Amino acid sequence: MRNAKSSLTILETDRMILRFQQASDVEFLVDLWSNPEVTRYMGGSRDQDTLRSGFEETAKDPYAERFVLWPLIDKDSGKPVGHCGLLDKQVEGKTEIELVYVLAPTAWGRGYATEIGIALKRYAFGEMSIRRLIALTEPRNTASEKVAVKIGMRLEKEVTRPGGGIRKMYVIESKDGRAAA
Repeated sequence: MRNAKSSLTILETDRMILRFQQASDVEFLVDLWSNPEVTRYMGGSRDQDTLRSGFEETAKDPYAERFVLWPLIDKDSGKPVGHCGLLDKQVEGKTEIELVYVLAPTAWGRGYATEIGIALKRYAFGEMSIRRLIALTEPRNTASEKVAVKIGMRLEKEVTRPGGGIRKMYVIESKDGRAAA
């Protein structure tokens, strides 16, 4: 694996850059995660002060966590359009790695979630040597379900999350350490 500290860039696609967080990302991320439209299927908007404090802390040492979300940057505009990455989650007593894509409304409907999902899957299976990825989707969130299917995931089961929420769990497993087709 390359030395992540030598560059802020984690990976690139044709249209986007996924990179480590910087202090300049804090306001965008606070706005994203406090937007009720963006977070309606993720438990609702978060408290802005709590978000700001957490994102400022992450910006001080953006390399501290292995499983985290990173800012997604549109190459044409140079502006952030999302927060995507890999998170470790406890699901029914087992640690799973979840592929997460959260996009600003201005980026919806442009294929960004699918594009970054495919790139993250390859990164996870290749550079990170992860064998299995999941996506937890709220049953009414058909857009996220479509993305999961487009990137090669299959519905494995429904699970109950802490707090009682039901989520559909989509899964993809690597083949010999490579991204599944």
